[in-house]
Amino acid sequence: MEEKPIHPLSVDESVDKAVHERWMKEAIAEAKRAEAIGEVPIGAVIVRGDEIIGRGYNLRETSQDATAHAEIVAIREASQAIGAWRLLDCRLYVTLEPCPMCAGAIVQSRIPQVIFGTGDPKAGCAGTLMNLLQEPRFNHRTEVVSGILQEECASMLTQFFRKLRGKV
Repeated sequence: MEEKPIHPLSVDESVDKAVHERWMKEAIAEAKRAEAIGEVPIGAVIVRGDEIIGRGYNLRETSQDATAHAEIVAIREASQAIGAWRLLDCRLYVTLEPCPMCAGAIVQSRIPQVIFGTGDPKAGCAGTLMNLLQEPRFNHRTEVVSGILQEECASMLTQFFRKLRGKV
C-alpha cells in the first residue's frame, strides 16, 4: 500500500472542507462536554457515510483510566454500533492530533481517514513527533487531514489550561 502524505486541506478541496468542518464541529461539541466536567477538552466522532456511529470525549480523570481518550471511547462505541472491530468505511474526526496510543488503536481498527483540528507538539503521532498512522511497516495506513477548524480547536485547549493555571 502506498504511503499517503499528511496534508492540510487545499483550496480546490472546498467541498470536502465544508464536510470536514461539519463533522469537526460535532467533535468540538464532544470536547465541550469534556470541559464541562473538568476534563481536558478533546472530542472525537466517527462517521460512516453520513451518520455518526461513535462519539467520545476525554474521560481520563473522571474514570481514572489512562486509556479513556476521546478517540478510544469513540472507537469502542463505533465498533459496538456496527458489530465489528474493523472500521473500514469510517472517518475519525478529533480536535487534537492523536497520541501514540490512539494512533495505534486507529491503525488496529483499520480506520481509513483521520481528520484532526490542531497538532500536538508533545505527543502528536499523526505527523508532528512521528507518523504512526502512515508507518510503512504496519499492515494498514491511514490518510491524514490536518488543520480543520484549527484555531477553534487550539483555542479551546489554550483557554482550558490558562483557566487551570489561574492565568485567565
